[in-house]
Amino acid sequence: MSFFRRHPDPDTLDDDENDGIDPELRLRTTRTAHSTIAESIRTEQRAERRKTMKKKRSFFRNRSTKDSERKKRPSTAKSEDVVEAAAPPSITGLRRNIYVNRPLAEDEVVDGEPITRYVRNKVRTSKYTVLTFIPKNLYEQFRRVANLYFLVLIILQMFPMFGAASPQTAALPLLFILTVTAIKDGVEDYRRAVLDDEVNNSASTKLGNWKNVNQPTDPRNWLERLLGLNPPGTVTKGVRKLRGQEASEGKRIVLAKSGEDGRQSVSVQDSLDSPVGYDGAYYSGAGGRRLEDIQSVDEHSYPPMDPKASMTSINMSNWHGGSGTLAAYQQSLQSRSSVGVIDYRRRTSGMARWERTLWKKLEVGDIVLLRDNEQVPADIVVLATSDPDNLCYLETKNLDGETNLKPRKSVRATSSIMSEEDIERISFVLDSEPPHQNLYLYNGVLRYTDPATGESKQESVTINELLLRGCTVRNTPWIIGLVAFTGADTKIMLNGGETPSKRSKIEKETNFNVMVNFVVLLCMCIISAIANGVLDSLQDTSAQFFEDGADPSDSSVINAIVTFVSCLIAFQNIVPVSLYISIEIVKTIQAFFISQDLDMYYRPFDAACAPKTWNISDDLGQIEYIFSDKTGTLTQNIMEFQKCSVAGISYGEGVTEAQRGAAKRTGKEDILEPEEQERQLKIMKADMLSTMSRTFKNRYAQTEKLTFISPQLANELADKSSEQRNHLIAFFRALAICHSVLSDRPEPKAEPFRLEYKAESPDEAALVAAARDVGFPFVHKTKEGIDIEVMGQAEHYTHLEMIEFNSTRKRMSVIVRSPQGKLILYCKGADSVIYERLRPDHDPVLKEKTSKDMEAFANGGLRTLCIAYRYLEEEEYMNWQRLYDAATSSIKDRDEEMDKAAEQIEHSLTILGATALEDKLQEGVPDAIETLHQAGIKLWILTGDKVQTAIEIGFSCNLLKSDMEIMILSADSLQSAQLQIEGGLNKIASVLGPPSLDPQKRGFVPGAQKAFAVVIDGDTLRHALTEQLKTLFLNLATQCETVVCCRVSPAQKALVVKLVKDGRNAMTLSIGDGANDVAMIQEANIGCGLLGYEGSQAAMSADYAFGQFRFLTKLLLVHGRWSYTRVADMHSNFFYKNVIWTMGMFWFLIFNSFDATYLYQYTFVLLYNVVFTSLPVITLGAFDQDIHAKAALAFPQLYIRGIRGLEYTRLKFWTYMLDGLYQSAVIFFIPFAVWTVGSSTSWNGNTIDSLADFGTTVSVAAILAANTYVGINTRYWTVMAWVAIIGSTLIMLIWIVIYSFFDSPDFYQEVVILFGNVVFWSTVLLSALIALAPRFISKYIRASYFPLDKDIIREQWVNGDLKDRLGIKHRRDAKRERGRLEAAPMFHNPHARSESESSAFHHDIELGTSPPPRSRSVPPSSPARSTSSNNSLTPLPVSDRPSPLSSPSPQNDYREDLLNPNVRLQNAASPMSYYSASAIPAPSPYPGAQPNMSSISPYPVSSTNTLQVPQPQGRGHPPPQPQPQEAYEMHVRSTTQSTHHDRDATDASYATAYDGLMPDEGGHTYPHDSRQSWQGSTYSYSSGEPHAI
Repeated sequence: MSFFRRHPDPDTLDDDENDGIDPELRLRTTRTAHSTIAESIRTEQRAERRKTMKKKRSFFRNRSTKDSERKKRPSTAKSEDVVEAAAPPSITGLRRNIYVNRPLAEDEVVDGEPITRYVRNKVRTSKYTVLTFIPKNLYEQFRRVANLYFLVLIILQMFPMFGAASPQTAALPLLFILTVTAIKDGVEDYRRAVLDDEVNNSASTKLGNWKNVNQPTDPRNWLERLLGLNPPGTVTKGVRKLRGQEASEGKRIVLAKSGEDGRQSVSVQDSLDSPVGYDGAYYSGAGGRRLEDIQSVDEHSYPPMDPKASMTSINMSNWHGGSGTLAAYQQSLQSRSSVGVIDYRRRTSGMARWERTLWKKLEVGDIVLLRDNEQVPADIVVLATSDPDNLCYLETKNLDGETNLKPRKSVRATSSIMSEEDIERISFVLDSEPPHQNLYLYNGVLRYTDPATGESKQESVTINELLLRGCTVRNTPWIIGLVAFTGADTKIMLNGGETPSKRSKIEKETNFNVMVNFVVLLCMCIISAIANGVLDSLQDTSAQFFEDGADPSDSSVINAIVTFVSCLIAFQNIVPVSLYISIEIVKTIQAFFISQDLDMYYRPFDAACAPKTWNISDDLGQIEYIFSDKTGTLTQNIMEFQKCSVAGISYGEGVTEAQRGAAKRTGKEDILEPEEQERQLKIMKADMLSTMSRTFKNRYAQTEKLTFISPQLANELADKSSEQRNHLIAFFRALAICHSVLSDRPEPKAEPFRLEYKAESPDEAALVAAARDVGFPFVHKTKEGIDIEVMGQAEHYTHLEMIEFNSTRKRMSVIVRSPQGKLILYCKGADSVIYERLRPDHDPVLKEKTSKDMEAFANGGLRTLCIAYRYLEEEEYMNWQRLYDAATSSIKDRDEEMDKAAEQIEHSLTILGATALEDKLQEGVPDAIETLHQAGIKLWILTGDKVQTAIEIGFSCNLLKSDMEIMILSADSLQSAQLQIEGGLNKIASVLGPPSLDPQKRGFVPGAQKAFAVVIDGDTLRHALTEQLKTLFLNLATQCETVVCCRVSPAQKALVVKLVKDGRNAMTLSIGDGANDVAMIQEANIGCGLLGYEGSQAAMSADYAFGQFRFLTKLLLVHGRWSYTRVADMHSNFFYKNVIWTMGMFWFLIFNSFDATYLYQYTFVLLYNVVFTSLPVITLGAFDQDIHAKAALAFPQLYIRGIRGLEYTRLKFWTYMLDGLYQSAVIFFIPFAVWTVGSSTSWNGNTIDSLADFGTTVSVAAILAANTYVGINTRYWTVMAWVAIIGSTLIMLIWIVIYSFFDSPDFYQEVVILFGNVVFWSTVLLSALIALAPRFISKYIRASYFPLDKDIIREQWVNGDLKDRLGIKHRRDAKRERGRLEAAPMFHNPHARSESESSAFHHDIELGTSPPPRSRSVPPSSPARSTSSNNSLTPLPVSDRPSPLSSPSPQNDYREDLLNPNVRLQNAASPMSYYSASAIPAPSPYPGAQPNMSSISPYPVSSTNTLQVPQPQGRGHPPPQPQPQEAYEMHVRSTTQSTHHDRDATDASYATAYDGLMPDEGGHTYPHDSRQSWQGSTYSYSSGEPHAI
């Protein structure tokens, strides 16, 4: 019946009318940043509503579900009433029970010892140990097929019957390869082992003289027991050493909660006052030291550094006057009653003491003490903290690169623990889930018996009560915790994985080529054996007379087998053992060049690019996908307040990277260059500060950190009659109040007005800091209230309640009581969330203006927040407070109840304005990403951040663009994820057609077709990576230009990389800076780690470590491309030169009955690959360049050949092999024909007819052809190339001379016989010429008629055209400049000289021919970057915009113009030069573009000491030849430096926030206070800044 038909709740319906939904495909697509962020928020809200509805529908099924779960739960977890969701279905393994002061359950004990054994806290990331190094390394090396082949040959040569000349010598190359490779691997792994030892031997504090019932009595393994090592109860050598280093007078720690009386929360008592001591170590730290002196793990790095380097004490007094004051109070034990798990009626031994130990000694169940700035040694459940609210703060930079503080709280039942005696009085069991990889999930249950009532109780333990290994404790004096997971079971180690052994793609392909050569070798040996056996079976031949006794046996079959093995040994060079030696040498040289590249040197860290894995450098030239972390990798994790909108008016003058990138793509020229923009912002900042300094006082401002620049805002704050002034005051007052920031005075005595803000989120700190710097500082927060200043006037607000931000609410609120007694609710959050809660009669014009401003901010790559407020009535607040308190104390669905309560008061809001923050990108990130895209490389972002943050960064760095179709995938079920993925595939197919999997079409061309992007969250990704959907997801993602994965765990990052690497057989690179990036760094073909001030885990695990993301372009496009091309050519030439040498011997067998006789003298066989031909190929692989580095960066499209693998193909391999086969026939049969036609006679009468004469002629021809062949393939002839190619041939000839005078039976005086005969030289030269002619002709035809892109660019470079376009000087021009006085930098940079010095030389300028004149009114500019849709090779231009302030002041005469470098250059014959490399402007690649020299300073030379702003354009005395004026700053040396102050300012001249207001409206007066007087202010805006503008 329709009457009973259930109608859906309107709140649960999706927004079907949304325009972003494709009506056919049911997939939401967006374009702009604002719409993408808004859609992601709506998607999350819909997901939350679906979850809520599911819970409601499952209400009646809860009882049966609990029963079924109870049956499935393991017996070790005796938890009939376990909190729901304690064990998610996806987590496998048995739950663990951790007992504290309670005996283990009967079923968990055998013979009095616990059944469950936990892993040690000792970790190992190295691949080898002392015992496993040799077998494991040999196993890895013999995975190379060639090494196995060489080993078999060496064994065969040990038998004399096979005719090996020197079997011992034959083993040397293989031994050399194995030794060198083992040493290299050992050194790499030793570095990891050293870092492991630093971590494992770091200091920690645990509770000693206390029984941990979870550990066996004797935890040693069988080997330690057998050897009698480390018996139980003894202190190990490492611990004794640690305690000895930290030994001092005996002290005992007494912990206390922070209070408000100003005392420390860590007090120290003399051990003599205590009745008990043991071994002189009666203390809370090592050796009885005070807690402040206990060695802490260095907070500046992970793993911790040397303990000696971090012996720093904590100055507790620094906290006085800041929020979270470290005050203490001490309660007497007699006055305490039993609280939570503490039973004060329980007797204690009083022996428990804090003692120092090592990280590796910690065990599951230990009680540990953590102090401020210490790193967390294991996964630890928080039992108690020093904070009265039981909070503690963590910095997770070592995990995810974020420096913002993350709050954690203690378990409520154990929060009253404050001493060792308290720990001895507690008793509970922690029912913990098994270890798993999810960093954001933990579920456990703490069960205990209430000491007061005897009732069994339990409390849930979540991720909010868990500290993860590697995090750093901040702003918390002490934490007491319980070790839950150790070592390999910790979440960070589970996400790390084992250190892999990586092999390059070419090395893997080499195995195939070696197999091919081995098959060829077998064929040659089989043919020789069969032919020899047949010829040997013939009767009545001359061999029976001349070769009597030469056969090893009378059996032709046995003789054929011996011949087979002998040929196998003779022809072994066709599989080149020297190839692997040469590869190791070449890749070592390549790694050295990479490490010495100054372009990848980062001065702040004093660090160059550090190659850690040398054997994969060629993979750098074939990368198709880059997977990048966000925080700390693309961004600096620094937030800057850039813009805001107040009452519908926008403020802020900054230009973001996203705006600049959008302008470049659209060809707009109205965006200033970064240098010019920065110069203008400095002027506006000085103007703004000057205005504010005359308007009001601000003792707390930090002008050097001011990023919000708006002279308009300063002027309106100064205008007392402006209505906008009141709106601005209300807006910034809200920013100073509505937050959860902690304030701190680092130097309260030296700098009493310097405040540092520490926040859970860098966004919050940036908002509060911006309010501070514009005159609204947040000063102090206590339990009673919040102290701020408003334009110099102190205000105190009573803090009533804070409703925290979470991913569901998307907002936070603060309720305060104003100084006038009014109740105010301030709320800030996402615009869509705030707009839903505005009052119904809100001004629609204000809503529309603010919405448009926020949309513009978001589209500009900024993070936006909407700020609103409302006044509350007393009765409304009191009723709500009771409701909210009930929600916070709720046990079931506590978060949902709190959210519902918050909804009851967060409504009827009024907009104050909106903020816009910029997440500062690393320098050069947008340009680097654009360059990588031009190279055909796709970049994916894999981040643990929320969706909105990732989208904002995607637009900021121009990874996401407004012309893309952005698809947001968010699903809470497998079916929903499948529908969305299929919808995305259909969407792309409808526009682009079916996907192409042709390897020759790898690499995308930006702008060639419609661009798509995917944004997916972690929950949806979990479904997408299942077996059912991962193929669909792979097809969807690889057709998109970029993919952004949000809220993903480290393990998911690795799975995504593996999916693309294996599913598409693509070369992948992962780059990150935190420990949560280690898994994907190790999974990718190439792993790159960014070095940082803290957090070096990623750099330690990476293959390449460097300082900045932008260095990736040089690493890939230059070094990677060079390495790939070099190694590819080297491999091909190596196989060629071994074929020409070996096949020459094979042709000789035809004429000697195939009996494996050596054609060449044996020393030539030994030295061919070692001396005669190795250096040219090594030089080719180490030093060759097809194009210059600057050309490679200007034409990144050339990189696509590496993506498609076109430089090393099997066709190329077979071509070189056939070429070697042809040339071997030429170099053998031409000398053979000469010898056959007639025997020659040497100059001394000796005939040239011996085997040594013929073999030497063939070998010389082969070596000459092989080395010349490498020369033909060399593109970059350096001194090394000349020396290697010509020198190797000369060495061969010199060896013939030297060895001819040795007393050898087959080579005596060979030089006398051959070198004096014309026939020898003509035969050698003719053979080499005919052999090389086809290669030379084919290269000429291809380069002339079928050139590749790189051939064209190289030709342009050689001819000089490309150098002119790129603005690079010709070598001949540089030589001409040497010795020219006018070319010296001192004449071009007078800013380093006084005016008298710089004016002394202008009379001596020699005028010469000036360049073609340019119009003064039209400054030169470079065209915008081309985004052509075709794959044309267009160099990437760098903006070259000159300063618009190009005209001098009217008072400057022509003499002053001569001081200007640009004018002087126009009249001088000498070309321009630059003062330093850092000041060189990037050249324009277009002809006729003149380099700009205004990058040093835009200010003109002035004859006064005062800073002056250049006059506007259009005025000025024109010089004799019209040229655009270039302005430079000149610092004139002066004996005094005067600072101008406005001495007419008085107290009355300063405006305050209450001017014009009546007392009842807040306009109250304050008694005179000298500290509030403007004369007494320690802050001045004019200090150090020009304020007379």
